[in-house]
Amino acid sequence: MRTKTLTIPTPDGQADAFAAHPDRDGRHPGVLMYADAFGIRPVLREMARELAGHGYYVLVPNFFYRHGPTPVVELPEYIGEEARPAVVARLMPLIRTHTAERVLSDADAYLSFLTAQPEVAAGPVAVTGYCIGGLLAMRTAAAHPGRVAAVAGFHGPVGSDGPDMHRLVSKLTAQVHLGHAETDMTPETLGELNRALDAAGVDYTSEIYPGTVHGFTMSDTDTFSPSGLRLHWERLLPLLGRTLTHD
Repeated sequence: MRTKTLTIPTPDGQADAFAAHPDRDGRHPGVLMYADAFGIRPVLREMARELAGHGYYVLVPNFFYRHGPTPVVELPEYIGEEARPAVVARLMPLIRTHTAERVLSDADAYLSFLTAQPEVAAGPVAVTGYCIGGLLAMRTAAAHPGRVAAVAGFHGPVGSDGPDMHRLVSKLTAQVHLGHAETDMTPETLGELNRALDAAGVDYTSEIYPGTVHGFTMSDTDTFSPSGLRLHWERLLPLLGRTLTHD
């Protein structure tokens, strides 16, 4: 496995990023991975390495780069009940300034950088994301229908805003998987989201993962669910396998 820290040029500055890809020669399908709001840290690097081990070039950008390089906010090794409120309080101003315009401008830069890497195969890429990163992934896929073949989001806020949700999914051409936490999505809201995806003709799966709470994929938090993380891989890997071209 090869890993590296990279710098992505954007219209607003330099975004630091982590990348992982197989150590064998050749070119590999590209995957843009958006972290959760806690950002790039050991658990995200491990998830990128895990995905890269299945034959992908995985790029994880620091989407809060306007506020500084990783770590933008100092984090404890374990984000538990006591630490979480203070960490979230420091992150909320950053989240509020990360407008849709910034998301789309950055997405252009990230995708252009990813597809220009010599280890990345020609053709469409996939985008995946966690928490707020799931929403960023969906917005990236909707804005780049010809470049993104698959998009996945886990315990993200997709579906929390009706009109915006309908506009977003109407632009999708990628295959989609959404894995929701029980605490993030009621069956009624899930039904509304899935009806919007149906109406837009999207090829998708969208489900609530049993027994999970928000953040269930992140092993450095008190919301981690081993079964939820396993199900995440069981859904994500087949999606990438059937949509991206392998040598």
